[in-house]
Amino acid sequence: MRLRVEFTTEPFDLDEAPAHALVAREVLGSAELDTVDVGPFGNTAEGGADVVLDAVGAVLRKSLEAGATRISLQVNVIGEGE
Repeated sequence: MRLRVEFTTEPFDLDEAPAHALVAREVLGSAELDTVDVGPFGNTAEGGADVVLDAVGAVLRKSLEAGATRISLQVNVIGEGE
């Protein structure tokens, strides 16, 4: 199964990326995801179910540890093949 995850971490800082946002980018960058799109107001990644779900768990843990007070996410099934 292939998944797409979209998420944002808060609080926002328009002047400088907060530590929790940088940690989330680092997690996505080190995962074996097929695509990653990092933006100022949200992030998107796609890949196989196991890789995406592992990355989501790491993003949640590490972003909260780095000061995130809210993480909004959505996971969608985008295909059946790996």
